[in-house]
Amino acid sequence: MTDLMAARAQMGTSLAFHIIFAALGIGLPMLLVISEGLYLKTNKIVYLALAKKWAKATAILFAVGAVSGTVLSFELGLLWPGFMKYAGSIVGMPFSLEGYAFFIEAIFLGLYLYGRDKLKPFAHWLTTIPVALGGMFSGIFVVSVNSWMNSPSGFKIVDGQVTDVDPIKAMFNAGWGTQALHSTLSAYIATGFAAAAVYAFGILRGRRTEYNRAGLSITLAMGCIVIPLQFVSGHISAEWVADHQPAKLAAMEGQFKTEACAPLNIGGIPNLETRQTDFAIQIPCGLSLLAHSDPNAVITGLDDIPADERPNTLIVHPAFQLMVGTGTLLLMLSGWVGWRWWREKRLPTGRWLLRLITFCGPLGFIALEAGWIVTEVGRQPWVVYGYLRTKDSVTTAPGLLPIFIGFTILYIALSIIVIWLLRRLAASKSEMLSEA
Repeated sequence: MTDLMAARAQMGTSLAFHIIFAALGIGLPMLLVISEGLYLKTNKIVYLALAKKWAKATAILFAVGAVSGTVLSFELGLLWPGFMKYAGSIVGMPFSLEGYAFFIEAIFLGLYLYGRDKLKPFAHWLTTIPVALGGMFSGIFVVSVNSWMNSPSGFKIVDGQVTDVDPIKAMFNAGWGTQALHSTLSAYIATGFAAAAVYAFGILRGRRTEYNRAGLSITLAMGCIVIPLQFVSGHISAEWVADHQPAKLAAMEGQFKTEACAPLNIGGIPNLETRQTDFAIQIPCGLSLLAHSDPNAVITGLDDIPADERPNTLIVHPAFQLMVGTGTLLLMLSGWVGWRWWREKRLPTGRWLLRLITFCGPLGFIALEAGWIVTEVGRQPWVVYGYLRTKDSVTTAPGLLPIFIGFTILYIALSIIVIWLLRRLAASKSEMLSEA
């Protein structure tokens, strides 16, 4: 493994680990807002019990997420000094604003955790709102940096040097809105369905308590309401990619040939020798229609892109199919849940439906991870699209492979500890919980 591959692998591993906690840091506070609000409205102790349990989970995940996010900030400077030298003055503003959002989230999370007996109930509920907004905007500001890497703007290059930096224009770049919306919705979806699976599993194990039913109702509602919006957001994102990153679109779809009325490939394995995607189910003119709302639109294929600028479609295409496939399963699940809920006028708790909810619990996070692979690998070989190549931004320091192996072992150990803590938290019972 070359040092470039080791640096990319370490950054990818760190991102894959951190993104789980970042998503939960956005989704769990929203559940706190809902559960605390329902407690204020109904005075039912079951909602307070849920809020207390979710607050403890939020505290654990917030702590680990803060550490893993700090590691990423160091890795940007240590592994990618070329990128920071090139882009530091441009993307400094969203990074600093992310810090402010993080501090706001941390401050109000502390007020929420330690102020329950010291604040009036309504004031205590109000503290959940900055926690939810802080988590959401923290993610949005980080995504702003990533969207700038995909759609660089707000600067000029004069004699090879970055000049005339406009940080506002750079932060609100052309890809900012679509990418921020898509990633934020994915956090609510992943959190909602993952938490719903926990309560569905509990009911399947015979714990048909009001506590589990209420937890299932709130978490499932969040996931089912947001998932249709995500498909609208996904379509908007695909149109943006088609207009701004044709190479990424071609890699996503396994499209080798430039053609009008390009088919949509569902599944399949890209074949680099025959320059076609084998075993795919093709929908005639589907890609042209989805990407440009015109069945006769021309789609640029990988064969018309310089060889040294082509993303690795062997990675990007399966990741994209995995993201869309898992999202489609969650959309179908939400449709079934919605139909049953509407028909029965209550939370559906049939065993087969509960089994399906339990099975689909991890799918939101699988889709989230796959989507980030599409975003990052699909931009290669560029770290700043069209301006700076990844190989030109990596550190020249040797010995990156042992560091990558060490960090991977560390992340595995942290994952085991977090899972153990969350399992103990889920199994713990309090007097309030037993009453609920």
